[in-house]
Amino acid sequence: MLHPLTPLDLFQHLQDNIDLKWVAGKANAQRPLRSSLYLNKLSTLIGHLNLIHPNRIQVIGKKEWHYLQKHNSLNDSLNDIFTRRTAAIIFTNGQEIPQELIDKANKRNMPLLQSDVNSGDLIDAVRFYISDLLSEKITLHGVFMEVMGSGILITGESSIGKSELALELITRGHRLIADDAPIFSRIGPNLLDGSCPDVLKDFMEVRGLGVLDIRAMYGENAIKPNKHLRLVIHLERMTQESQQQLDRLYGSRSVKTILEVPITEIKLPVASGRNLAVMVEAAVRNHILIENGHNASDEFIKRQQEHMQ
Repeated sequence: MLHPLTPLDLFQHLQDNIDLKWVAGKANAQRPLRSSLYLNKLSTLIGHLNLIHPNRIQVIGKKEWHYLQKHNSLNDSLNDIFTRRTAAIIFTNGQEIPQELIDKANKRNMPLLQSDVNSGDLIDAVRFYISDLLSEKITLHGVFMEVMGSGILITGESSIGKSELALELITRGHRLIADDAPIFSRIGPNLLDGSCPDVLKDFMEVRGLGVLDIRAMYGENAIKPNKHLRLVIHLERMTQESQQQLDRLYGSRSVKTILEVPITEIKLPVASGRNLAVMVEAAVRNHILIENGHNASDEFIKRQQEHMQ
């Protein structure tokens, strides 16, 4: 369950990216916009002035303001807006807000904002910038990397060699996104986006070497800010007996559910002499082929059956 979003949360999240000024009604800045909000309901959060099906945030552009004044319904309409559970009112297109409306907003504790951006662009921008703010999030233990253009999460028990594997992959030209604690956000029905907490950006801990600044050591191209999660590689110590029980044709592939999104997981046995970096690259290449409809195991079985016939 997501925490309720307030006008103050929204303003603080948007002000660095969108021209937005808080004019009046700051006393009610902590009022929840709604108890919870999911991505498929973003359209109800903000929109053009609508008195029949009101949005939580009412946007008043030049056309809306002209309409209200022209039809002599300004007072009735504004009273209607102020008495509903409107979260905030935003005047766009650089319009000057009448003092009467500012006084009314302060009296009713209604957040009243102003922007020089036009209505359509403002609505699109707000929906874009708050999609991550409203999305479900989870922090997982592992190293998140871009390998062969795909987002790969490397997991496994502590001290199994995740960071060492990631470091070797970086030296082979792949890119680090987050070490130890990547954050994943559900940005679509079947899509997870992974990023790094600000405090950990660019850094990686490798036992014996300490904390490394990957950007300083390997350059800008060794770092990626975020990526969609496509595959989980789980490192696991296995006995000889356990390795012999693995499927020789299909390997160890399963589905791992993260935030209700199914993600393919491949288990890689960790043993002396195995080049895990090469195996990860091969696993990613093979996964891309499978997603594109080419499964080598199925093709091999089909060829054997044709040969036997």
